[in-house]
Amino acid sequence: MKSCPFSAAVPAPSSSSSWLYLLERFDVGVVNVDRELRVTGMNDFARRSLPVQDKLPFGKIVTSFHPEAAKAKLKFLLGQAECPVNNAPPMALMINIPDRVLLIKVSKIGDAQGATTGYTLVFYDITEVVSQKVEEGPERGTAEAPERRRLRKIPTIKKNRVLLVDVPSVSFIRSEGHYTWVHTSQGAQFCNLAISDLEARLDPQLFLRVHRSYIVNLAQVDEIVRDDGRLTLRMMGLTPADIPVSRASAPHLMEQLGLGDSLAHAARE
Repeated sequence: MKSCPFSAAVPAPSSSSSWLYLLERFDVGVVNVDRELRVTGMNDFARRSLPVQDKLPFGKIVTSFHPEAAKAKLKFLLGQAECPVNNAPPMALMINIPDRVLLIKVSKIGDAQGATTGYTLVFYDITEVVSQKVEEGPERGTAEAPERRRLRKIPTIKKNRVLLVDVPSVSFIRSEGHYTWVHTSQGAQFCNLAISDLEARLDPQLFLRVHRSYIVNLAQVDEIVRDDGRLTLRMMGLTPADIPVSRASAPHLMEQLGLGDSLAHAARE
């Protein structure tokens, strides 16, 4: 089974430890499934990491233990493992119970004749590397108020390698179906997390969803353009980008930018 192709050139999460070094020290979760995607086995780390303690997972479809938004992505990743042309890239998934970020790789298992008999899912829990806890009162972290985390790095994919993008460097995020493109001054990187996943875990004082397909970094807005009652944001960078603002988002945008109620009212007209 091939290991996940992680790039040694990925930016270090701290000045003293590289991302690759940290990854090599992580425990690895392993889940085996048969041809019909029923769970046949898992290692101890997978048992501890996944919300399966009370679900008796063996013999059940593996996607039944993932959030609804993640099921389609996992099915896609399993389908990619069947492709004989190219090795599927690792995929990042958000698991909400608890609030974890997993990096998953799938390998196809075959018999002596090469026929597929099942799959092995290998995953790393990269939550501590890419996020930090949100402090919201003493009750946070209880069953009634589960722990929430805020992203400080976004896992993206480039040429089958994982690149961690520092959140402050992000200019805007563009949705494309269930996936996103993370734009920085260096260009755009593909991310297989949904825009709603990212929106819920970015600092709301800095990042704002101004359109169903766009989240912007307010600190990198260069210009606000109003044309025929519509607002557009021009983002900073070597290649300026114009981001549409929905009418519903305009008032909140103006408030966040400190431009006052009068301008917000004008944007709605």
